[in-house]
Order: sequence, then structure tokens, then C-alpha cells
Amino acid sequence: MDIMMPSVGLIFWMTLTFLIVFILLRKMAWKPILGALKDREQSIQTALDSAEKAKQEMAQLQASNEKILMEARAERDSLLKEARETKDAIINEAKGKAQKEGAKLIQDAREAIQNEKAAALSELKTQVANLSIEIAEKILKSELSSGDKQKALVNTMLKEVSLN
Repeated sequence: MDIMMPSVGLIFWMTLTFLIVFILLRKMAWKPILGALKDREQSIQTALDSAEKAKQEMAQLQASNEKILMEARAERDSLLKEARETKDAIINEAKGKAQKEGAKLIQDAREAIQNEKAAALSELKTQVANLSIEIAEKILKSELSSGDKQKALVNTMLKEVSLN
């Protein structure tokens, strides 16, 4: 078996051609390819940096939103508490007024009842006095119609007066 050995001239020309292609590629293709790769790497790094910055901004915005929500909730709670306190104060004030007015109405009613009672008693006394006078007058007329009876009454009265 005969292995074929390339000749020295072939190896020389292949090496020379390879070096020429290598130098041409290096001058013509490597720089633009490496530049494009470097540009691509920079754009990827810029995009990653921008994404990280956006992520941080989103985190800050979220924290800011949470803070605003907490402040809004605290303000809402404060307003609700103040509204409840105002409502309670108004209710208590209304109850107090109602109790005072009720007590005044009851007192006025008691006074009116006392006045009416006093007026009724006074009128009743007047009527009883008038009736008593009329009855006494009628009794005296019938009793004092005779002279003997008049003398007996005068004597009884004198005895009572002198005893007192």
C-alpha cells in the first residue's frame, strides 16, 4: 500500500493560500464580525441594565403605591372615626335635649294639674260654702220661726261663748 504523500510544493502552496485567506479574513471579516459581536454584547448589556433599572423603578413605584394606600387607609379610618364621634355627639346632644324637653313638659303638666286641682278645690270649697250657707239659712229660718226657739238658741250661744 502506497500512501500518497503530498509534495512539499503542494504543502507550501496550501500554507501560503491559507495564510493569505487568513490575513484577508482577518482584515476584512474579523474586525466587522468582532465589532458586530461587541456592539451586540453592548446592546444586550444596555438592555439588561435598562431592565434592571426598570425593575428597581417598578419596585419603588410599588413601594410608593403601598405607602399611598396605607396613608389613604389611615386617612379613611381617621375620617370614619371622626364621623362616628360626631354622630355620637349629635345623638347624645339630641338625647339630652329630648330629656330636658321631656322633663320640662312633665313639669309643666304637673304644674297645670296642680293649678287645675287648686282651681277645682277652690271652686268646690266655694260651692260647699254656698251650699252650707243656703242649708244653714234654711235650717235657721225653719228653727227660728218661733220666739221660743230663738231664745233657746241665743242662750246656747252665750253659754258657748262664755265657756271659750
